Amino acid sequence: MVMNLDQLRAFAEVARLGNFTRAADALHLAQPSLSRQIASLEQELGAELFHRARSGSTLTSAGETLLPLARRMLADAASVRRELAELAGLRRGRVRLGATPTLCISLVAEVLSAFHTAHPSVELHLSEQGSRGLLDELAGGELDLALITTSSSDAAERFTVTPLLEEELVVVSAASAPPPVRRQTITLAEVAQLPQIVFSSSYDLRSTTDAAFGLAGLVPEVVLEGAEMDAVLRFVERGLGVAIVPAMVLLDRPALRSVRLVEPVLTRTISLARPADVAPAAAVGVMQRTIAATATGFAERSGVTMRRVGPPALSSGRQAVPGPAPAPQGRV
Repeated sequence: MVMNLDQLRAFAEVARLGNFTRAADALHLAQPSLSRQIASLEQELGAELFHRARSGSTLTSAGETLLPLARRMLADAASVRRELAELAGLRRGRVRLGATPTLCISLVAEVLSAFHTAHPSVELHLSEQGSRGLLDELAGGELDLALITTSSSDAAERFTVTPLLEEELVVVSAASAPPPVRRQTITLAEVAQLPQIVFSSSYDLRSTTDAAFGLAGLVPEVVLEGAEMDAVLRFVERGLGVAIVPAMVLLDRPALRSVRLVEPVLTRTISLARPADVAPAAAVGVMQRTIAATATGFAERSGVTMRRVGPPALSSGRQAVPGPAPAPQGRV
């Protein structure tokens, strides 16, 4: 027995419409051509599939048996075509990803490495700036995805924002120097008494820590301010002082020692944003899943300072999360 998809498609359409002429029009075929396909299928199966009458065509018992099987085979064929199209897209696609500076030196580096290894022909573009600037680029069609830090307010209306990780801020010092405390935690009041390296005012982290010190009525002992993330970490490694940083940036940095910050615990949420109501291209969908998987790996490696808050994997469909929104204009 030899059946082809054209025959099954013709059969399913006649069964749906109950009329050969209308089915031929729907399939953009001449009616004699469609009739030949049905006749050939009936000959191959050795059974009539339709009761033909002037008022229309109805299924025979053989036709009723074949119809669910035909629909399943057509659906399977469509699924195969979609998967092959996605693979073809990944051979020549493009992904434009935006991320904040601290994420670029940590999570994004691993994401891009994993994605490029699996899909070396996909063109990658990266924009590095603060959350607000990234959302502006996303709104302007300049980005497909943006990794941002979120707090609250208005992004849910313009974007689909999916939280990935909730991350603690920790206090870091040089591993070669004595630890700032002999415990596993340190209070903000104790940090205020240590020589501290603080970020540029353009960083959201600077706003967060300044606000925390101000709320507690504390004035930190600042030995150097205005540095970017890489510089802050290098200065700490050299023993110039301590710094309050996201836990993520400490992964694979053996020259630094970290201690958890308490009283209060300071956190940030890392989220993935994309345009709402726009279906992502195949390569963008795969990038979403790569980001989700990498975020899970980071959470597992970090222990208690980072936890996964998003779904285990991101599909290409919309996953709007009410509430999360961009952090202020600074960089983080």
